[in-house]
Amino acid sequence: MSAAVAVAVTGLASAWAEKEIASAAVGAMAENEKLFGKGLILTVIPETIVIFGMVVAILLWLNM
Repeated sequence: MSAAVAVAVTGLASAWAEKEIASAAVGAMAENEKLFGKGLILTVIPETIVIFGMVVAILLWLNM
């Protein structure tokens, strides 16, 4: 159960953060096309949260 909560919470947090960052990045890129690289990098960063959640879930599952 704790492994499922670890993945679910990090997945929801990542989705919320990515929504906020992506909407701001699209707005910035609409004004200045040179910000595409920075917007892309900032949009990908929240994905690491899910990877950390998956690692925690695997560690919890292995220690059962």
